[in-house]
Amino acid sequence: MGKGELGRTPFSKDYARLIHAPSFRRLQGKTQLFPGDESDYFRNRLTHSLEVAQIAQGIASRLNAEAVPKAFPQGDSPARIDEDLVRFAAIAHDLGHPPFGHNGEYALDGLMKRHGGFEGNAQTLRILSRVDRKLVQIDDDPPTSEFGLDLTYRSLASVLKYDRRIPVVRRVSAKPTKGYYHTEENLVSKIKQRVAPGFPDDAPFKTIECAIMDIADDIAYSTYDLEDCLHAGFITPLGLMRALLDEQRVLDHVTKETTKSLAASGHDPLKEEFELVAALIRVFGAEVPPSLANLVEEGFEVDEIHSLLIAVENYTSDRKNCDDQLARIQLTSERVGRLISAVELVPNKDFPQLSSVRMKRDELIEVELLKHLNYEVVIRSPRLAVVEHRGKEVIQRVFEALAKDGDRLLPIEWRSYYLAAEDAGLSEVKRLVSDFVSCMTDRHAAEMYARLFGGGHSMFKPL
Repeated sequence: MGKGELGRTPFSKDYARLIHAPSFRRLQGKTQLFPGDESDYFRNRLTHSLEVAQIAQGIASRLNAEAVPKAFPQGDSPARIDEDLVRFAAIAHDLGHPPFGHNGEYALDGLMKRHGGFEGNAQTLRILSRVDRKLVQIDDDPPTSEFGLDLTYRSLASVLKYDRRIPVVRRVSAKPTKGYYHTEENLVSKIKQRVAPGFPDDAPFKTIECAIMDIADDIAYSTYDLEDCLHAGFITPLGLMRALLDEQRVLDHVTKETTKSLAASGHDPLKEEFELVAALIRVFGAEVPPSLANLVEEGFEVDEIHSLLIAVENYTSDRKNCDDQLARIQLTSERVGRLISAVELVPNKDFPQLSSVRMKRDELIEVELLKHLNYEVVIRSPRLAVVEHRGKEVIQRVFEALAKDGDRLLPIEWRSYYLAAEDAGLSEVKRLVSDFVSCMTDRHAAEMYARLFGGGHSMFKPL
């Protein structure tokens, strides 16, 4: 596919193409955690992706300076992790997420259960290779757009997080499945052949750039989404402590997910549940009463600390990180730097391009703890449940209308694709509509919903 020119590497060229692509610009209108119309302060998918890119580049730069030369001495290959490719993976990683965050993803997957499913990472690969298009001249043939953005196989591999095909048909009750669509199965096969020829078909495939992007995303999610939650007043440091200690459902979920991540990274399992409390104390430091910190250092059983809940509830200084912007910035900047330093290279001598990374054990526990506490305490909170319900309804009704009357309702450039999909069958129609809906911003989806189902908007403004 793409070739370098004028001194640029193929990967820097791929990065530039993505920066100029419509799918990248649309990230500014997609929800990260809180709806964008609530406040200009909160992060959206675009600012989140840029933060992930900065963290990923920091990880790659540090590994290039320290770990890579030791793992691959002079004469071995590769000598360095390509930082352009790492940045590409980071800014591309959320392209496939539809309007309204994960709630929109669940809604689209429900509509596509019998037609190949819907999943954000699978959609990212599809956008890069099919949905976003660039005219490419090959020899003397007419220009074609069949290669999507015409990216290198290595760049496409950098967003292939889950090496499994999503089943074409799944039960109505089945949960979303991570992977790639059957429509990209041949492409994935070519990616593997070009990026790692000779790599066993039954072995998990994931490039070093993808692994760095994945861990950078976890760092950003567990740090910057936490900052937004503190600013919004949805949580306080000791509110998280109380949820962990006083709600069995929360403790069970966080323990289960943290245990899975420790096992996947080759670390020892949780010794006792108090390690989660200790990790939360490390994150917030002085925001926890000294008496509780001393108990953690000495060791204790979870049941023994429930007597401290009253003291925890009365410890009002934990409001600092909610009310003081500089305190939040200091918390997040120090935390990100520490987590970047905790990333270790896991070299693959036979296939260096498929080397991996992992976090040190204590820092991994912190990341997993905050990721899943945030999910249980904030994302599943009643206040966000209203947004979830609204977003699902918007996605479902807009999708159904376009699937039925896409030849009239879709923009002109999409209508020819719709008519071709009609000739190919219902699954092709629904895949096309899911492509279109997933590309919409939150505002575009809400506006189309209002114009289709009530709201009195002008008929002269194009859909």
